[in-house]
Amino acid sequence: MNPADLGLPVDVPSTALFTDHYELTMLQAALANGTADRRSVFEVFTRRLPEGRRYGVVGGTGRVLDAVENFRFDGAVLEFLRERAVVDMRTLDWLASYRFSGDIWGYPEGEVYFPGSPVLRVEGSFAECVLLETVVLSILNHDSAIAAAASRMASAAGDRPLIEMGARRTHELAAVAASRAAYVGGFTSTSDLAAGFRYGIPTVGTSAHAFTLLHDTERDAFQAQVASLGGGTTLLVDTYDVAEAVRTAVEVAGTELGAVRIDSGDLLLVAHRVRAQLDDLGATATKIVVTSDLDEYAIASLAAAPVDAYGVGTQLVTGSGHPTCSMVYKLVARATSADPKAALVPVAKKSTGGKTSVGGRKWAARRVDAEGVAEAEVLGTGPVPAALADRQLLVQLVKAGEVVAREPLEAARARHREARAALPLSATQLSRGEAVLPTEYA
Repeated sequence: MNPADLGLPVDVPSTALFTDHYELTMLQAALANGTADRRSVFEVFTRRLPEGRRYGVVGGTGRVLDAVENFRFDGAVLEFLRERAVVDMRTLDWLASYRFSGDIWGYPEGEVYFPGSPVLRVEGSFAECVLLETVVLSILNHDSAIAAAASRMASAAGDRPLIEMGARRTHELAAVAASRAAYVGGFTSTSDLAAGFRYGIPTVGTSAHAFTLLHDTERDAFQAQVASLGGGTTLLVDTYDVAEAVRTAVEVAGTELGAVRIDSGDLLLVAHRVRAQLDDLGATATKIVVTSDLDEYAIASLAAAPVDAYGVGTQLVTGSGHPTCSMVYKLVARATSADPKAALVPVAKKSTGGKTSVGGRKWAARRVDAEGVAEAEVLGTGPVPAALADRQLLVQLVKAGEVVAREPLEAARARHREARAALPLSATQLSRGEAVLPTEYA
C-alpha cells in the first residue's frame, strides 16, 4: 500500500471547507454580476521576512497540490452551506461541479525566497482561483515557517543529525505537516509515526523517563530496554544521577552501547562530562544525543560540545518564534471581460500602512555573480532578460487542472540543500539582519 494514496489526513471529506466564509460570498456576487469568469492571476508572496531572518524556505508545495486535487464540494458540504444560507442556490449549483481547471506555477518546494518573491501563481477564472486562497495560505504559511526554522537549525547543527520530536507540542495534524516541512528543511528523522506512515520519513525513538520510573531501579529499566531492543539502543541517563546512570548503562549494555540521551541540565557541561566518562569506560563509540527545548541558538552554542545528534520539539513546530511567514494571496492581474481573448491588466492594492503590492503577472529569477553565488532576486512583468533566461525560478505545478510536478519528498530536501549552499555565507548567520539578497524589479 502506498500511504500517499490515502489522501489527506483530515476529518472532513474534502478540503473545500478549509476556507473563509467571504470567499464564497465573493463568488456569489461575482457570479451574479458576470465577473466570475474573468481570467485572473493571483500571486502568493510576503512583503517582508520575519524579523531577523535572512531568507525564507518554501515548504508545503506538495501539500498544496494535494489540497487542490481534494477541493471538492460533495453532498454533505453543499448541504451544510445550504442549511447555513452561506450562499444562494445558483452558487451551490456552481460549486457542485467545482474542479480547478487553471494553471499553477510556483517556486519548487525547498527553494529559498525573499520579500516579494511570487512563491505561487494561480491562474484561471476569478471564481475558481479565489476559492483556493485560504487553504493555500494555510499550508504555505505554516509549512514554510517550519521549514525555515528547520533550515536555520540544520545550518547550526552542521553535519550532526537532527530529530524532529514536536508532535506533543502542536495540533495532531499540524504535527504531521511540521515533520514533513522539517524534513525538507534539513532534519533527518522524526519521532512521529504518522509522519513516517504518510510521507516515508525515517522514524526513531526508544524510551522516556516514565519507563525508568516504572522500574524499581534504573538498572532494571536499562536491562529491560537492552534485552528488548539490543545493545545499540539509546538509554536516557538523566532521570536521577547522570554519572551513575552512564556507569550503569555501560555495565548493562557493554561498551558497544549505541547512545545515551541527555534531556536536562547544562547541556554543554554535562555533554563534556558524559563524553569523558564514556571514553574512560571504554565506550568510545557510544554517541551522545541531547534534547531539552533546543532552538538554533542552543544548537549553535553546542557546536564545540561532544554531541552527536539533537532532538528538537517545541521551538521547531512553532517556527522558532515565527509560526507564520505572513504570506498573502493577491489578485495581480485580471481580464477586462469574460472573453477568453480579453487582455490582462495589472491590478494592485494602493493603500497606506505597508500593505501595498506590485501589480502584474510576474516572472522571477535569481542573479548570481561570477563565482555562482546568488546576489539578487529579480522580478519582472515584461520580457525576461536574456542573461536571466536560464535562472528563472517558477516551474509549472498544475496545467489545465492536472498536477504535473509532483515529486518525492527527497527531491525537495535535496533542492533546499543546494539552494541554501548557493546563498552568500552571511545567510547562515544567526545574528539579526536583513534579507541576504535584495529584491529588484526589472
